[in-house]
Amino acid sequence: MQEQLLTWYAASGRSLPWRATRDPYAILVSEVMAQQTQVDRVVPRWQRWLERWPTVGSLAAAGPADVIAEWQGLGYNRRALNLHRAAQHVAAHGWPHDLTELPGVGRYTADAVACFALGADVLPVDVNVRRIQERTGAAFTSAAAQALMDLGATVCLARIPRCEICPLAAACPSRGRRYEPLRKQSAFEGSFRQRRSRALRAVLAGEDPQDEEAVAALTRDGLVHVSGDSISLPA
Repeated sequence: MQEQLLTWYAASGRSLPWRATRDPYAILVSEVMAQQTQVDRVVPRWQRWLERWPTVGSLAAAGPADVIAEWQGLGYNRRALNLHRAAQHVAAHGWPHDLTELPGVGRYTADAVACFALGADVLPVDVNVRRIQERTGAAFTSAAAQALMDLGATVCLARIPRCEICPLAAACPSRGRRYEPLRKQSAFEGSFRQRRSRALRAVLAGEDPQDEEAVAALTRDGLVHVSGDSISLPA
């Protein structure tokens, strides 16, 4: 199955800019940005980010306020602060042997950076990779990591897989199956996440957010600083 998958990937794999580098910092940025964000939205933001902060040292030296401002539009702003803190850790101490020591870096992200940047023989398992493993029952190596991610994102979809064009369909025991819809994330419109986002945008614009609950949540996450009646981004 892996051989068939790699043949398909050579002809049909997505062209993503971070696949042209082995820089662990650039790949870490791509992985953090792609968490809960569509890849087509990530590409231009990743390119802009690296133009502004091309090295881990340049990001580490940036102010958190600038990092938060640059992140706007990607959502889940704590990711920006964690990425900034991770860069500061690396700039001060180097890349740790266990990448999960970095702020905001879990098992999947650590394995992705290790595989794609550091040449480690480890298969990063995200939801797409796990889905294909479970449906096919096949074992794949780290050489198939990017191919698995592309197959899961474009062909072996969560609810209605496109078995008619899948390179693995002939030997797949799950061919033709349909799946119950996954539990969707709650709607952004009208949610507390939206209120937090509005409050943060107001602070960025130098305005009073006038949403004490949202400001309190942003403060707990370190995204804003409150001093008396003044609300600002962290220094």
